[in-house]
Amino acid sequence: MKGKIILFPMTLGESSIDAVIPLEVQEQLKKIRFLIVENIKTTRRYLKRIDKAIDVNKITFFELNKHTDARDLSSFLIPTEEGNDIGIISEAGCPGIADPGSEIVRIAHNKNIQVVPMVGPSSILLALISSGMNGQQFTFNGYLPFEKQERNKKLKIIEKQALNNVSQIFMEPPFRNNKLLNEILQRMNSNLRLCIACDITLETEFIQTKNIKDWRNNKPNLNKRPTMFVLVR
Repeated sequence: MKGKIILFPMTLGESSIDAVIPLEVQEQLKKIRFLIVENIKTTRRYLKRIDKAIDVNKITFFELNKHTDARDLSSFLIPTEEGNDIGIISEAGCPGIADPGSEIVRIAHNKNIQVVPMVGPSSILLALISSGMNGQQFTFNGYLPFEKQERNKKLKIIEKQALNNVSQIFMEPPFRNNKLLNEILQRMNSNLRLCIACDITLETEFIQTKNIKDWRNNKPNLNKRPTMFVLVR
């Protein structure tokens, strides 16, 4: 009998494990012996936070990130052929969203390997539900393009969709948050509502929705703080 692929959530930062990771998920993580992860060091630390008794040296890690050769991905699933379950853990939040783990899940489906999602925090959904914006129609745009022309084009598309009352969720690497906020406040329609959801589930959590014109005189410092932006009319 084949093993399963189990999608495990990661905390969004140094938040309390018990507050955001269900007990059943923690118990499953204590048993897993094969893990596909973005960063081995981060995952080892996470497992030790769940239970110091976990022997991370007995776990086989496969690293999946931008440096991984796509030709190696199928080999990561070999343990399932011997009946072993394999976990996937993102760097933060739920795997498969703005995360390379989705490619492993695609391969698993092609190989008829059962995929099991586990409940945990998603900054995308937590930002949306706390924004007061349209939860019936929304788009997650992920990271914005870095190249200036493509970035400006994307921001115009986001603005147009937001004016049509489709909530737009997007993000940046934390060190570029302030630059993005300035771009939004300078270029976008003053009457659009912008939710800034920062440090979600952490002690420093900041979530607030205002019209763009009201943010202009009251900008928060978002430098190096994980942030989701939600925009709608």
